[in-house]
Amino acid sequence: MENIIVETYSKIKTEITSKLVEFKQIWNKKDDIRIFKELLFCLLTPQSKAENAWEIIKNLEKKNLLFEAKENILVNELRMVRFRRNKAKYVRNAQKLFVKDGKPKITDVLKRFKSPFEIREWLVKNVKGLGYKEASHFLRNVGLGGDLAILDRHILNALSKFGIIEALPKTLTRKKYIEIEEKVRNFSKKVDIPLSHLDFVFWQIQTKRIFK
Repeated sequence: MENIIVETYSKIKTEITSKLVEFKQIWNKKDDIRIFKELLFCLLTPQSKAENAWEIIKNLEKKNLLFEAKENILVNELRMVRFRRNKAKYVRNAQKLFVKDGKPKITDVLKRFKSPFEIREWLVKNVKGLGYKEASHFLRNVGLGGDLAILDRHILNALSKFGIIEALPKTLTRKKYIEIEEKVRNFSKKVDIPLSHLDFVFWQIQTKRIFK
């Protein structure tokens, strides 16, 4: 079974590397607008298509609703994702938390922390709608998640399928997330594939596509 993972990786390694270089540049440039867009994207993705979530972000930007918008307007704009009423609340709360004087100031908050692990803990505690999976996804997408695992349903199904975990967890508590993340970290060392690359590989195997 490991052969499938290694073979898939060899086919898409160049594409993965290119994406991760792009993500790293976002943080290196301290691109507050793009970082904020990635945060909102990760708030919209749970149980929804990533492509639809990103399309919404682009639409919000076009309509000047990215940094400030009334909740009822956001509900209408979020038609392409599930649980849009809850997610509209999450987006509005994120706007209130990170936008100052009409501009996002998110890097000023994140750079206070010493490690991505500390940032993730703060995000989960302070950003409504952001769990460990979403926070890990966000940090990876802005170049800070090299040692974090993104444990969404596709990844978890792959981990179970390949015997990396014994069974799908009924609930994903903080303790369980960290436990599975460590198993994935150990597996990445075993097959000599960076942890930041593995979720792309599992996504490719499970869905036959790579997005972000």
